[in-house]
Amino acid sequence: MNKLKISMNVEYKNGPWGGGNLFIANLKDFLVSKGHEVIFDLFDSDIDIILIIDPRMLSESVVYSVKDIKFYVKNVNKNCKVIHRINECDERKNTNGINEYYINANKVADFTVFVSQWLKDIFIQSGFSQDFSSVIMSGANKKVFNNKDRLIWTKSEPLKIVTHHWGNNFNKGFDIYSFLDRSIHERYKDEIIFTYIGNLNENLKFKSTRVLEPTYGKNLASLIKDNHIYLTASINEPSGNHHIEGAQCGLPILYRDSGGVPEFAKGYGVEFQGIEDFFKSLERLKNNYLELFRRVEDYPFNSEKMCKDYLDLFHKVKTSSFDSEATVIKTSLKDQTEKLFYLLNKLLSIIKLYKLKNRVKKYFLIKIPILKKERNVV
Repeated sequence: MNKLKISMNVEYKNGPWGGGNLFIANLKDFLVSKGHEVIFDLFDSDIDIILIIDPRMLSESVVYSVKDIKFYVKNVNKNCKVIHRINECDERKNTNGINEYYINANKVADFTVFVSQWLKDIFIQSGFSQDFSSVIMSGANKKVFNNKDRLIWTKSEPLKIVTHHWGNNFNKGFDIYSFLDRSIHERYKDEIIFTYIGNLNENLKFKSTRVLEPTYGKNLASLIKDNHIYLTASINEPSGNHHIEGAQCGLPILYRDSGGVPEFAKGYGVEFQGIEDFFKSLERLKNNYLELFRRVEDYPFNSEKMCKDYLDLFHKVKTSSFDSEATVIKTSLKDQTEKLFYLLNKLLSIIKLYKLKNRVKKYFLIKIPILKKERNVV
């Protein structure tokens, strides 16, 4: 396939910086390894694909705006295609206006990618109506996050549970993490060891939890593998990267039935709803631990598959071969409808002109003889 030049509007930051940052790093490395060029500006006049990762210009690491993209496509390179990756929503952090902002920004896009079906449904409910869109599942780098040297729980030792987050918003699951911390302190001191890696919510202090600073790469993978179960209690997470990294490290997942997480975790762990059924679900996982431990060896979501899906999409959008038969029919019907309206307007114009002509004729046939008579009388 032809070499592509892809521009991303968010630049990669070195170090621990959340799942979005890892997405950029993984995709960039994959594309370059396949002979494509990746840039983070709009200075070149021959860009094939612009990938919008975040349309919010006030966000850190965003290097150019939707307005810049509009100008580029209109005035510099009309053949450039724009793809918008959506991985954020109001439901995630109880914000207001994010969905509407993203939908307005999306108007510049030729194609839209959602990170989960749950998120796509949220946007459809919010008014999203883009004809061309799909879901591409996220994944982590399997060269870093893999099940090599993972621990196995022998049931004769304390159960080691781990989670990690870059963001510290309360919706990341801190209600459950606090509950687990209290429960260990009050009841499970000799049975459960809980490790939290990352940034803590500023309003919380743990008593029984081992808290570690944010880290990334092989060091993070090593810390995850030093546990038996991966826990995610995140609320309304569109996709997330933390639980994917945990599963790729070979840990069965105890996950909250919320957001897009179940799309990544179902079949590789046990779900729970909240505090009320947390320990029941944990007991189910413990009872089925060996089966899930073996099953998670074949966890399918990784960055190589994700990046391949993006590259395939780039080629399809570039050549416009993603048009479906339904779209062709829809376009054809649209053209026919426009022609029909044109003919109807023409017909109405003729009718109006005919009526006007008759009125003029009638005027001359009636009014002029009367005027003549009046003139003669005078």
